[in-house]
Amino acid sequence: MARAKSENNLQGTLALLVLKSLEQGAMHGWGITLHIQNVSQDTLRVEEGSLYPALHRMEQEGWIASEWGQSENNRRARYYKLTAMGRKQLSAERENWQKVMAGVALVLDFGMAKA
Repeated sequence: MARAKSENNLQGTLALLVLKSLEQGAMHGWGITLHIQNVSQDTLRVEEGSLYPALHRMEQEGWIASEWGQSENNRRARYYKLTAMGRKQLSAERENWQKVMAGVALVLDFGMAKA
């Protein structure tokens, strides 16, 4: 059971990144991708094949809402925004991430005191 929980925490990283990005305001999918890439200084890249299924899942969960609008290039684009439920989920995802980071740190630091 612990294994499944930790795997879900790791898979939830994309949700955390998307929800945090949308905390800045409504964005279309490509904008979310660019935001994550830019803020992470090109360390993180989100592929479309991962992003859009995640956005769909988060919309079904009620964490985000979407509507059609015009992009900066005058193209029709679907814009996503954070909902009140999404703000609560962002807080929960952030807390889970802190636990995962602490667990990883324990593993990385294991045996270091003996060396």
